[in-house]
Amino acid sequence: MKVKIINKSNYPVPAYATEMSAGMDLKANNETPITLNPLERTMVPTGLYIELPQGYEAQVRPRSGLAAKKGITVINAPGTIDADYRGEICVLLVNLSNEPFVINPGERIAQMVVARHETVQWEEVEVLADSDRGAGGFGSTGVK
Repeated sequence: MKVKIINKSNYPVPAYATEMSAGMDLKANNETPITLNPLERTMVPTGLYIELPQGYEAQVRPRSGLAAKKGITVINAPGTIDADYRGEICVLLVNLSNEPFVINPGERIAQMVVARHETVQWEEVEVLADSDRGAGGFGSTGVK
């Protein structure tokens, strides 16, 4: 699938790291380093603008290495980029660690996954079909 992209960043367009990768790394397009203190959040520009086809979205997700090693994650994960959005893709990062984290220009800060989605039409009813789970919510299926 071809997707139109405008790249105003100082870096190449996102690419898949391996043949079977689902996501592409997004890089910070900041002029100077950004220090993200513990429990602080910031919006990091990427310099990228895309035009997705109708029926698709781009999901912005955390990078597992940054989350595991540094406590840096995408606060609204996954962030959704709708097909009709034409603004700059920015990544809303939060530092959940106890140490300041420096976001250097060109640093890989998140992943972007392009996915198909459905558009629903609600059918209002008075009763829903029974299921084995029923109304069981958080933790209702156990921990093992």
